[in-house]
Amino acid sequence: MSFIKKNKNCGEIRLRNTNETFVLNGWVSSRRDLGGLVFIDLRDRSGIIQLVIEPENRPDLYEKAKEIRSEFVLWVGGIIRERSNPNKTIPTGLVELLVSDFGIINRSELPPFDIADGIDTNEELRLKYRYLDLRRPELQEKFIIRNKFYQIVHQYFYENNFLEVETPILMKSTPEGARDFLVPSRIHNGRFYALPQSPQLFKQILMISGFERYMQIVKCFRDEDLRSDRQPEFTQIDVEMSFIDQEDIFKLIEGLMQKTWKEILNIDIIAPFRRMTWEEAMTKYGSDKPDLRYCMEISDITSIVKNSEFKVFKDAIEENGRIEVLNAEGCGSFSRKQIDNITDLAKKYGAKGLAWIKVQEKDVNSPIAKFLTDDEIKYIIDKCAAKPGDLLLISSDKKYKALNILGAVRIECAKQSGILAKIKNQYSFHWVTDFPLFEWDEETNRFYAMHHPFTSPLEEDFKYLDTDPGKVRAKAYDLVVNGAELGGGSIRIHDNNIQQKMFDKLGLSAIEIEEKFGFFIKALKYGAPPHGGVALGLDRIVMTLSGTDNIRDVIAFPKTTSGLSLMDGSPSNVSNEQLKELAIKIIDEVNVNIT
Repeated sequence: MSFIKKNKNCGEIRLRNTNETFVLNGWVSSRRDLGGLVFIDLRDRSGIIQLVIEPENRPDLYEKAKEIRSEFVLWVGGIIRERSNPNKTIPTGLVELLVSDFGIINRSELPPFDIADGIDTNEELRLKYRYLDLRRPELQEKFIIRNKFYQIVHQYFYENNFLEVETPILMKSTPEGARDFLVPSRIHNGRFYALPQSPQLFKQILMISGFERYMQIVKCFRDEDLRSDRQPEFTQIDVEMSFIDQEDIFKLIEGLMQKTWKEILNIDIIAPFRRMTWEEAMTKYGSDKPDLRYCMEISDITSIVKNSEFKVFKDAIEENGRIEVLNAEGCGSFSRKQIDNITDLAKKYGAKGLAWIKVQEKDVNSPIAKFLTDDEIKYIIDKCAAKPGDLLLISSDKKYKALNILGAVRIECAKQSGILAKIKNQYSFHWVTDFPLFEWDEETNRFYAMHHPFTSPLEEDFKYLDTDPGKVRAKAYDLVVNGAELGGGSIRIHDNNIQQKMFDKLGLSAIEIEEKFGFFIKALKYGAPPHGGVALGLDRIVMTLSGTDNIRDVIAFPKTTSGLSLMDGSPSNVSNEQLKELAIKIIDEVNVNIT
């Protein structure tokens, strides 16, 4: 059906437009027939405005409007007037459009859920009808923020003399921990491309090629188990620079964060950001991405209780474990049930239990007090700088296991105490540096690269590469805000001999090295410059900017936690003809109900 094009957006009309005539296009958000008046809320991407039809003056329009229902698409013409019943919760709430004519451009079936903010609708239903869910203003606002961030990123890196270069989507499989998504080749039967987990090797080769400053907003893919903040395909801001050290990376990215927070949220972010080593983050907060908006620090009390008769402590120390205590400040009022719930959480992270001490004005309340001397209790309180009203939670285990447990407990205590709710609009940025280069895997009895195998070790730790690889620290760094990792990077290995040694320590044979990385090793022999970079999670940054903890809110067409796209039904079966072309045969067919 033909329609009259709009000359104004719904959400742009203000009191200053009174007595002006406009044509609007949009979707019907709601319709209310009060007999003497008909009110219609019309919505487009810019916002919503109230329309008014007066049956007494325009009975023809009143009759015509009787068939209007939610989500019908209309064009509407009329004059703007001041509302007699203003709605100050929306920008257009002081005005309304008195309808002089309208037409139904298209009708809509009854939607399976209300197209409104704050609806309590099953997420799977919303994902199945994603095109309707995306009409909701609160979701559209997140994508407006995402678009603004895109523009800021492009402008910022252009102004800083970066070249934007596209790297391949179909590439060689070089798994670095997570599984690759594989793409079979039709022309070369039996061979596969991989979708990139990261453009890592390509951006390093661009440095060897002399580009010096590269960036790209790029899609990446990882076939791994999903969480609320992960998707099988995600977007990252990929950056690489030559002839730099990590301080150059820090300064560059801090400037981007300052520009972003100012232009989108009108918040001034102070730089330089705090730097903290991985060891400090773990020993103080039990996490390599701690939330520094609140304190609640961890202390090692092993030396204080080393002669304790408390069997739990005694057994842990005898097995070279540690006794670590979290000072949950202000949580001394927690009930026994709350403490039991926190203990249950700790058990999910491998704890056998949690000991606890409530610090009171004159004494303590604790089920383990009878096993400790008065001096031991005093020294524990002093070591933790605890005050009356604090709750001390104690974990006994191997060092990093005990710390990880208390790191999870720390977050839960902040939630239950209400601290997180009070500081939700605050932002605390910091860098975590000097990660271990390797991590030991007990199951396979070998070292793995904590970041990736192209990360440079600290020069002062080179001496440990042959004798004690577990002591080697990396020139690696993560950007953290409010307990979330926004991105990470490293200074890369540019010396072929050191890269070969790195592969040796990871247990890769000469054949494996040549098969997986031969092209890159060859490139390193042709004058590779010192270089480094960072990859920022664009989706995660938009999550932070828009105040959501669900990554699916900021991706237009996301997958579920089981990797399904409920709207289009992927992954799906393919025809036998397609499989035959690819020389692929399904051995055990599994039928998945994607509904």
